[in-house]
Amino acid sequence: MAESISQTETPTAVTTVGLSTVAEHEPIVLTREIESAFGIVRVHVQGELNAKSGMKAVFLTVHDIGANHCSWREFVSSDSMTEIRNRSLFLHLDVVGQHDGADDVPDDAFPTIQQMGEQVIPQVLDALDVPLVVGVGEGAGANMLARFGLAHPQRVLGLVLVHLVSSEVGFLETLKDRLFGRRNSQQMSSLDIVALHKIGRQTDDESARRLLESYGKRVQTLNARNLQKYVKTYMNRKEILDLRDLDVLLVTGARSPYCAGVEAIHAKCNKTKTSLLKVDDAVDVLSEFPEKLAQNLLLFVKGLGFLTSCPAMADRSDATTLKTLGSIGRRRTLSMEEYDIPRIRRLSLTK
Repeated sequence: MAESISQTETPTAVTTVGLSTVAEHEPIVLTREIESAFGIVRVHVQGELNAKSGMKAVFLTVHDIGANHCSWREFVSSDSMTEIRNRSLFLHLDVVGQHDGADDVPDDAFPTIQQMGEQVIPQVLDALDVPLVVGVGEGAGANMLARFGLAHPQRVLGLVLVHLVSSEVGFLETLKDRLFGRRNSQQMSSLDIVALHKIGRQTDDESARRLLESYGKRVQTLNARNLQKYVKTYMNRKEILDLRDLDVLLVTGARSPYCAGVEAIHAKCNKTKTSLLKVDDAVDVLSEFPEKLAQNLLLFVKGLGFLTSCPAMADRSDATTLKTLGSIGRRRTLSMEEYDIPRIRRLSLTK
């Protein structure tokens, strides 16, 4: 069992809550509470924050609706991420009110998606003295990171965005009617909300049943009222028109209700900067095919000029293949081989 160890000496506006680990070989995870414009925000530091090496990759992860930092921490702690984890620093952000056992967040204190991306994330990085990151996010978290990158491009080396879609894609409108309509506002459980958001109506096959079981375990630790606030603020987000000149890897599952939406986003982006990874037979790429995501995360970061000495991971999964969109006009997605050509834009990820 993980133990919590209190710490007393902390930087201004940053409170160290405790240390934990889930396995002997995993780096200790330091939990810090940071004062933001919207109250206390928790960030979980996996790796050595003070070991600032010029070629050390720093990743910032942001989770989707129905989860918290644990979804990305579990991914980073998996065997497929060992080589990357040993050479990197990961900052796992809990969206306001989404950490385990959180108290109710007042309606007027819950930030919008725009405010999380444009204000809260920079404040967290400033408090930790981290100027530049690779952002990795899913769903609502991917949307926040996209806004962070657009508002603060000088602080973003690249973005890996799982299921980034426009504001009216998937089953969100159905969810909005059922969750916030006058007649049905109290009829949906947290699991119902997450299931409709993540997998839509695909609930009859075995893979969907496994996902539902996983989601059910996650939502048990979440504050249901805060979860609904997260859903509401996500559905009320403003549109993202394009990703400009950010270096981005868009990720989707071929069976996800968001697949067409991700492809539509990709179609509007600069193809020399934005690539698409499409995983066959996947609804939830992070949960179902973490090895595929880890493999291509490494290739993407190598293409940015970092972790170039990290050995490539063998693909042990035969259940799926990767797809990228073909050429659109004279433009196309980057191949995985092209990712592996370093493009060093900045000398250091940390001060």
